[in-house]
Amino acid sequence: LYDYWRSSSAYRVRLALNLKGLEYEPVPVHLVRDGGEQNRPEYRRLNPLGLVPALAHGERLLVQSVAICEYLEETFDAEPLLPRDVTGRARVRTIVQTICSEIQPLNNLSVMQYLKGEAGLDDDRYQAWYARWIARGFEAIESWLQENASGRYCHGDRPGLADCFLVPQVYNAERFSCDLSPYPRIGEVTRRCRELEAFRNAAPERQADCPQAGD
Repeated sequence: LYDYWRSSSAYRVRLALNLKGLEYEPVPVHLVRDGGEQNRPEYRRLNPLGLVPALAHGERLLVQSVAICEYLEETFDAEPLLPRDVTGRARVRTIVQTICSEIQPLNNLSVMQYLKGEAGLDDDRYQAWYARWIARGFEAIESWLQENASGRYCHGDRPGLADCFLVPQVYNAERFSCDLSPYPRIGEVTRRCRELEAFRNAAPERQADCPQAGD
């Protein structure tokens, strides 16, 4: 797994692998050092987009976190990440798509670097941009989770694909000091997930390339 400790997209895949009980070898790709290791020619040959994660499985090289997680789900039967019923799968994918299409792309590293650099946003406007898209997406997710308030996780009583995407996005929101008090159900689900070993082991601060990991 070509990985970076603080990438929320890579974090999602770590969670999916852990929940399914699959062993993997992390290969750190530092997204900031020396202009970003993802921009080196050898990595661009693996992923022309220059993004993490990328997953090598046998002779296959997979990119994009949703595609990787769906591949894992369809390839390995253990511990399913999607519900069996078609309506449930659609609901889970709604949450997943909201995070990976409506929230995270507007707040990812390349966008934020552009806003602070070429667009010249000061710290207050930079923070406001980030918080705006978190709030827009989390308001919708909170309403969907409230509709399933009897479940312990995003969908039912087992963690699954939606949780793999929600928890990293909450981590990002916390990093940027976003106000999460309007989203109690998101907070409840996140706290419950973080109690599980699969989530603890996937956490950014537990990764070998985290600067504090060896302290």
